[in-house]
Amino acid sequence: MKTKKRKDKVQVITLGCSKNLVDSENIVTQLNGNEIDAYHEHEDDHPNVVIVNTCGFIELAKEESVNSILENVERKKSGEIDKLYVTGCLSHRYKEDLEKEIPEVDAYFGTMELPGLLSRFNADYKHELIGARKISTLSHYAYLKISEGCNRTCSFCAIPLMRGKHISRTIEDLVGEAKILAKRGVRELMLIAQELTYYGLDIYKKRALSELLYQLSEVEGIEWIRLHYAYPTKFPREVFGAMAQLPKVCNYLDIPLQHANDEVLRRMKRHITQAEMRDLVSYAREQVPNIAIRTTMLVGFPGELDSEFDDLCRFVEEMRFERLGVFQYSHEEDTDAYHLKDDVVPEVKESRAAQLMDIQRDISLEKNVARVGTKVKVLVDRKEGGYFVGRTEYDSPDVDNEVLIDASKAFVRIGDFVEVEVTGAEDFDLYGLPVQYEQLN
Repeated sequence: MKTKKRKDKVQVITLGCSKNLVDSENIVTQLNGNEIDAYHEHEDDHPNVVIVNTCGFIELAKEESVNSILENVERKKSGEIDKLYVTGCLSHRYKEDLEKEIPEVDAYFGTMELPGLLSRFNADYKHELIGARKISTLSHYAYLKISEGCNRTCSFCAIPLMRGKHISRTIEDLVGEAKILAKRGVRELMLIAQELTYYGLDIYKKRALSELLYQLSEVEGIEWIRLHYAYPTKFPREVFGAMAQLPKVCNYLDIPLQHANDEVLRRMKRHITQAEMRDLVSYAREQVPNIAIRTTMLVGFPGELDSEFDDLCRFVEEMRFERLGVFQYSHEEDTDAYHLKDDVVPEVKESRAAQLMDIQRDISLEKNVARVGTKVKVLVDRKEGGYFVGRTEYDSPDVDNEVLIDASKAFVRIGDFVEVEVTGAEDFDLYGLPVQYEQLN
């Protein structure tokens, strides 16, 4: 008598950025579309197959990915799971090394090898499922990946090695996906790419981000559209005009500047000067007076002198960015910067990162305190402890400030937009109560 084969139940685990998250959502969608039971990591339902979608961006991310692979190798050895597959950036970049070092994995796949991964389940890639992905974020917001890859040549960045050249999706395709997401209750779209401002150059022979914004703004049900990961060099300034004219486009721009000292920027191959960045930020604030600019800075780049770091600190103090994050330089193989000596010791990198965040903390606190007594539109994300937690249009999930509403005083529904009066402020959080609410006992 034959033993009936157990039907696969697949768990997808995601490491890294929101772009990886979208890839994982597409994996789940394609497997489900082939009648295979698959789900994302936040669920726990005794899978027999695990897919680890890895990140290979910087050393810490690589370590986290390797640790996740090894943890699941142990699950396989113990008999908890039958099969283990690895995909994503780390797998793309170090496939041969990983196959030698961790042979217990059943197969490794690169970032563009989804059909190969699906073949392991006797599943076909279904083009009709594009745009119908099952989102794993909260149901009222979703990431919309408008392109893949990057044509930039930043000396510290390994992304082009893992993601290839820039490939834009068509406006029609993106609008179609946005309509599907809106019908499923998504109210906020976060546009992501390795490089947002390059959008359209390959297929339309012009930068078409602003045109995309106009068309996405026509999608019924979408109320917020947010821009992430914009490159400052040759920034298409008409985007600010679209932002000012289109109520659905959040007055928010995530534009990683990376540094401010001209010599460091030259070594980073950023193709921009501090003066040009100042001019761009000034123009943005003139065109959209209440814009929130989020940026990231990279400290500890090879050869970064105390004077060059001081120049960066002065820049941050003077520019007073609404949101700012800091990375410590990671020496990545096959990048141009790898030929430079990684001569800023880890302790100095850590100290510089902390110093820069201390500067930003003071700026953020001052800006938040200035909002006390004002009214802000808030999208409610979740209930946590004694508070409902939401965000303004100036804040993206997981990385930016939050608005906390005392749940003992007022009730709000998750996924709703609520007008909130700000009653208190901390360095990275606001406190408030809905303008209209019934006092709870």
